[in-house]
Amino acid sequence: MLSESDLKLVDALQTRPRASWSVLGQALGIGAVTAARRWETLVSRGQAWLTAYPGGELVAQLALAFVEIDCAPGAALKVARSLAADPHVATIEYVAGHCDLHIHLVARSLRDLADYVLHRLSALPGVTRTRTAVSPRLFTEGSRWRVRAISPGERKALVSPASRTSGALRFGELDRALILALGEDGRASAASLAVELGVGASTIRRRLDALLARGAVRLRCEIARPLSPAPVTAMLWLRVPPDKLETTARSLAMLPEVRMCAAISGAANLMLVVWLGSQHDTVPLESSLAAKLPWLEIVDRAVTLRGLKLMGHLLDDEGFAAGHVPLDFWAPVPGTP
Repeated sequence: MLSESDLKLVDALQTRPRASWSVLGQALGIGAVTAARRWETLVSRGQAWLTAYPGGELVAQLALAFVEIDCAPGAALKVARSLAADPHVATIEYVAGHCDLHIHLVARSLRDLADYVLHRLSALPGVTRTRTAVSPRLFTEGSRWRVRAISPGERKALVSPASRTSGALRFGELDRALILALGEDGRASAASLAVELGVGASTIRRRLDALLARGAVRLRCEIARPLSPAPVTAMLWLRVPPDKLETTARSLAMLPEVRMCAAISGAANLMLVVWLGSQHDTVPLESSLAAKLPWLEIVDRAVTLRGLKLMGHLLDDEGFAAGHVPLDFWAPVPGTP
């Protein structure tokens, strides 16, 4: 496990990922240099990292699907490593459940999703079968999850006032490049981003402020799963009456264990991803859900045995960050004729 001070730093960065080191240090009662040094150590060891990806209005313009993959015996890891290099595959998990691999797939359109499954995924050696569930609505995702190591007062000191925005978001190539650059280093300064992208720092600040204010780019701080207070990932496929889907999803999204809640197509119409302290916690969680939401039916379940990619970051055998693949969901689908 990480030290309490390191967990507090991770929590602070989950609350305000781009806060200055002086602001973070003041909230946590440590020096700015100390805060920066601790973070650099965590990142260098692959123990924690920042990632960036489109959110808000931009997500509504993209197509999201969850694909279950059956593999030939002994082929699962080889298939996963091949898929991990693709910019459209955000997350890959090797699971104990009704499939071998479970991936989060994002592309520009439903046609691009179909092209990926038909021409890239199905043609990959070792893949024997795939099942795809499209998600028309994402109710919550991992940027809301916290390690819950800082006090309410410390968290309040870190919350910045909400910025007001108006008008439609004009998303262009510079915004796309900015999101991809932040995926590599979510705390990169405007000056360094300006040099990398070849534009003025003032332009970078203006576009970044606009993207962040509208939630069009999401920044989140991750922690290596073996070091997390909730190291176990479980997935639940739920069936909810259509007239209760919205209220049920909103209730589930408020649970501290929930990392993601998404509406999906298929016999189950809701998928839940939870982070738990132990695999044994799945039983009391299901009992609690049944008691609080009796109309909810658990159709299926799975537990992650090994994570191989998490929102663009490649994970080693122990679950530590070992590389990064830009999440360029707008790129052409590989293998398309």
